Amino acid sequence: MTTAVTERAASPVSTRRTRPHKLKRDWRGWQFAAPFAIVFLLVFIAPLLYALWLSLFQNRMIGGTVFVGLDNYATAIADLAFWDGFGRVLLFLVVQVPIMLVLALAAALAIDSARLYATGLFRLVIFLPYAVPAVVAVLMWGFIYGNNFGLAADLNQLLGTDAITPFAPNWILASLGNIVTWEFVGYNMLIFYSALKTIPHELYEAAEIDGARGFEVLKAIKLPAARGAIVIATIFSIIGSFQLFNEPNVIQPLANNVITSSFTPNMYAYNLSFAGQQYNYSATIAIIMGVITAVIAYAVQLRGTRREDR
Repeated sequence: MTTAVTERAASPVSTRRTRPHKLKRDWRGWQFAAPFAIVFLLVFIAPLLYALWLSLFQNRMIGGTVFVGLDNYATAIADLAFWDGFGRVLLFLVVQVPIMLVLALAAALAIDSARLYATGLFRLVIFLPYAVPAVVAVLMWGFIYGNNFGLAADLNQLLGTDAITPFAPNWILASLGNIVTWEFVGYNMLIFYSALKTIPHELYEAAEIDGARGFEVLKAIKLPAARGAIVIATIFSIIGSFQLFNEPNVIQPLANNVITSSFTPNMYAYNLSFAGQQYNYSATIAIIMGVITAVIAYAVQLRGTRREDR
């Protein structure tokens, strides 16, 4: 009898002991990530949402600010000034980006070849333009390009001709492309050179044993190793091309008749906002350009990843 009572009394205790304990949630990871998450929300997500909100309204002379839904987007799709600027930066991208990346890759391969004397000085000279502030670099090239002063004007005066006209309508994109290429070749060169330095030395030894030389090593080892870096540099260059603003905006006073307020989509959005007080339509242009840039950059990244996997 005593034994049965003891067993019944002990059974609830044993049941409570075998019941699994509920684990407490560990918030320490979120505490470490909180500073970045807060800054990210404040400087990226919040402005993006605010721009999206602005694009849904119009400020009218009669009635004030009214909700118009997608009317601003419909207006932008039919806006010839916007698409003219977009076509201009697209042409700029198609021509300038491959030239810049090829020059940067050639410079990286030259440094990595170990056949170039004073590689440290060569690397510094190529990278130095990237260290120059962008506005200073554009102003410097603007004074070189000047029609009435600078190197171009002096050469025209020396030759007795007006053949060198960097600010002519047919040459303005090439002139801007030269500035951008001069600025960013060194930056992309370092990306490519860093990728080349990760190649194991054993691969070169194996290639030498197999009798591979020169172009064969380049094709079989170096270019495949740099493919990921090429994709990254291409994506950065595409984004930078669609964001073209600083160079034409600084050059505009020197080529006022050629570079208009809608020369690029970013200049168009800037002038709509700060000169025309059309904040809602400016936000619409910015949202459309952001979506187009993201889609094209993602398509390039996806294509590069698939080729790398193959």
